[in-house]
Amino acid sequence: MNIGEAADHSGVPTKTIRYYEEIGLIQPALRAANNYRHYDETRIRTLQFLKRARSLGFTIEECRELSSLYQDRSRSSADVKRIAQTRVDHINQKITELESMRNTLEHLIADCHGDDLPDCPILDDLAKL
Repeated sequence: MNIGEAADHSGVPTKTIRYYEEIGLIQPALRAANNYRHYDETRIRTLQFLKRARSLGFTIEECRELSSLYQDRSRSSADVKRIAQTRVDHINQKITELESMRNTLEHLIADCHGDDLPDCPILDDLAKL
């Protein structure tokens, strides 16, 4: 199948497929006589794998490592678990940061009168050095 069909079957946009090939995340597709890329079922499954991994927040480098482990039948599941745990740790850190941002904004909103006067604690806080 060509790149458009591969995109439809995998759910990965054609631009992303080309990018993944460019950075070596996936092997470049074979070229047909008309110079169009040809994607087989194995490449489609790899694209679906990467789409799911990216949807769970894995970075490109983590996807590279996970894809390599996926293809390596002698892999250790401990390696896969380590990568997933690192991603969860990053997500938890981001949640903590977002909660802090939310709490700060809620506090500033509560302090703002929201009237027609120019005084605004939100802007005053943003202007702090």
